[in-house]
Amino acid sequence: MSKNDLSQLRLEQVDNLIILCDEAMRATPENVKRFIEPAPGVLAQSKAKQHSLIFGRRGSGKSSLLRKVVADLTIDRRPISFVDMETFKGHSYPDVLISVLIKSLQEFHTWLETAALTPATKTTFWNRFFGRAPERKPFKKQGTQEVIKELEQIISDLENKLLQPEEVDIQSKKISTGSYEVSGSAGIKNSPIELGGAFKKGGGATLEKSEGYKSIKTEYLHQNILKFQRFFNKLSILSEGPAYLILDDLYHIRRSDQAKVIDYFHRIAKGNGLWLKIGTIKHRSEWYVHTDPPTGVKLGDDAKEINIDISLEKFSTLKTFMQKILANLMNETPPITVNGLLNTTAIDRLIIASGGVTRDFIGIFTKAINHARERGPEHHRGPRIGAEDVNLATGEYGDIKREEFKLDADDDRIALEDAFTKLVSFCINDAKCNIFLVDIKMTGPEREAINQLIDLRLVHLVQSRVTLKKGADGLVFEAYMLDTSQYTASRKVRDLDLIDLNSKTFSEDIRKKRLLYAG
Repeated sequence: MSKNDLSQLRLEQVDNLIILCDEAMRATPENVKRFIEPAPGVLAQSKAKQHSLIFGRRGSGKSSLLRKVVADLTIDRRPISFVDMETFKGHSYPDVLISVLIKSLQEFHTWLETAALTPATKTTFWNRFFGRAPERKPFKKQGTQEVIKELEQIISDLENKLLQPEEVDIQSKKISTGSYEVSGSAGIKNSPIELGGAFKKGGGATLEKSEGYKSIKTEYLHQNILKFQRFFNKLSILSEGPAYLILDDLYHIRRSDQAKVIDYFHRIAKGNGLWLKIGTIKHRSEWYVHTDPPTGVKLGDDAKEINIDISLEKFSTLKTFMQKILANLMNETPPITVNGLLNTTAIDRLIIASGGVTRDFIGIFTKAINHARERGPEHHRGPRIGAEDVNLATGEYGDIKREEFKLDADDDRIALEDAFTKLVSFCINDAKCNIFLVDIKMTGPEREAINQLIDLRLVHLVQSRVTLKKGADGLVFEAYMLDTSQYTASRKVRDLDLIDLNSKTFSEDIRKKRLLYAG
């Protein structure tokens, strides 16, 4: 077949491609085989023996990268625990920390019972998720079982502590009457109330003394940190190397709790053969708080920053990456090819519409296939996916983005919606352009709102340094593009100056004072 367009392909082949695209949009252990490195060296950095914070917008591939880290390190028989932090959305501190600790240890427990002991000859197990068998021998069974038993006791204690009320009033009484002294306590310990006492011979007048104190879950965590440290040190000795704890999508838990959760795991890990890998959205996260003493981890000192976002500013790099993703999917659905299915202009439009976010790229592509199929092969635009199909798909996909925005923005939703409405109004009614400029030195709530809108995929960086033609000597600006879902399909706006990112005059076209957004 010389030309793979929608008019020549069987319906079943295209349907299979759509199904694969839907599967590829979810970061699962089975999808590790489809992983494509966003930039050279990113995977190696993410597996390195160092604490790492992996930043990226929602759908940029953080979870896929971390799933690949899990697969590669498991093949090397390195103990791994993968925790999806969305599970604990809405949990309050300290219960959120105890819950994450329990889940982390449960995942290590599962790993020890399976990957640690499964022989390399059991290829059905290894090939299913990891693609190949390990070269290292299984762990020693007796030592592993001892560690598993200890781990089960630690988990049980944590589960009991989680079920207890956060604060428990405990009363202590001392009564002296006649020739006897009676001491005792009444408190809540796993309920029902327990009473204990001791009798001592004495003398004197009757005296009753009552004392009270609070037993708090955070105190339990502080008191047991040495126990957790010893466990990971023992695990490191058993595995003859480090263990890895992966906390994915940290931004789902309350921002006020994030640094405290990271801080506790960092204290457990330090010097005990445990490395932390934390995936999150940068401007929706708080990983370090300058308190006395400091809470969390400091980038550069305690942890390395790994940013996997590729902005529209690096268009050629982004295009190569996205084409690899499509080609990889189409390799599973021959004879479909990228060039056979899409016009050149459609690929460029897809990249711009996605803002450089992998999941959005695939999602819009899937909807564009449906639009091309619906109009039929005899249409004047031809049988392949074109720019107009992408435009229609982008408008539809915008509804998905807005729904995800509402979920991710959480407590900040109203403020961010107001900020975005104001920004859209400026672009459409004032600047009459899809591009706007922001002073590189802008600070305060306006800057913070733009940063969060970038991470929430409604605004996209297109050029990091811009100077105006006149009227702002010495000032440097950043150029951003409003998400294309705001002015395509049903939202198409008349008289809007759509500046083409691939235009030869792009750098000059954006140097206009009317594009300057002050917030």
